[in-house]
Amino acid sequence: MHRSGAVMAWNVFKFCTALRALGSVMILFVLCIVGLTYYAVVLTNFGPALFDGGVQFLTAAAILTLFHGLLVMLLWCYFSVVFTDPGRVPPSWKPVVDEERGEADPLTGSEFSGIPAEAGHPKIRFCRKCNQLKPPRCHHCSVCGRCVLKMDHHCVWVVNCVGALNYKFFLLFLFYTFLETSLVAIALLPQFISFFSDLEISGTPSTIAITFLAFVLNLAFALSVLGFLIMHISLVAANTTTIEAYEKKTTPKWRYDLGRKRNFQQVFGMDKRYWFIPVYSEEDLRRMPELQGLDYPSKPDLDAQEF
Repeated sequence: MHRSGAVMAWNVFKFCTALRALGSVMILFVLCIVGLTYYAVVLTNFGPALFDGGVQFLTAAAILTLFHGLLVMLLWCYFSVVFTDPGRVPPSWKPVVDEERGEADPLTGSEFSGIPAEAGHPKIRFCRKCNQLKPPRCHHCSVCGRCVLKMDHHCVWVVNCVGALNYKFFLLFLFYTFLETSLVAIALLPQFISFFSDLEISGTPSTIAITFLAFVLNLAFALSVLGFLIMHISLVAANTTTIEAYEKKTTPKWRYDLGRKRNFQQVFGMDKRYWFIPVYSEEDLRRMPELQGLDYPSKPDLDAQEF
């Protein structure tokens, strides 16, 4: 039993090391896909159509305008997720005590050792690996090697954890990726159909191959990202994360589920002007402590729930 546990730990360690090693390779891979798509859409197909005039000009201008607008938003959101720290636990953090009830946030976790509770105080979660207390909804990431506030998952595509401080940016990245890849797939669909017909296809064999590959890749990403987007929309609606959804799968009620509107605002903020860009307003950051990842409002009748 001890041997199998040691082997599993070694395998997990090697897996986490491999994920760290991917790092810049994944970013380069994403940029290569963007570059290939840009070449197929702008330089091969619709850029030259701007000089044809008439309906072809209007169609190409509309597609290129949408394409570049969505591409800017996609890259802005992508690099916001990549370079934004998902949320670190402050070294001096301690659980907030409810002065009226004399209670701290009652959270426990099977993989963390509990700190002996004082009289009238429930257990507080403690991370053995980081050797520190854990705020509510915080989890340890084995790839990053530290605890992450409101951790959702570690994403190899962004080479970063998705947590409290960059979850909104990640959702926007999925949203704009779906729109961009759908636009490309629809725009290149006629060329793809022509590839299997007897119609004459303009272009060299290399440009035709690039167009074909760009269509297939963008269609595949559009379909796969749509699935992730639907899943995360349901998580936002319930005010939960991927990890929490797995942990509470047998729990009928969730202490942080405050209704769809408030749940949405805890991720995107209250200022509607900032909902579709990877930025929060100063006012939202000031009046909504949950955006900082350390303090979350909950239902009083479910405060004793263990998560």
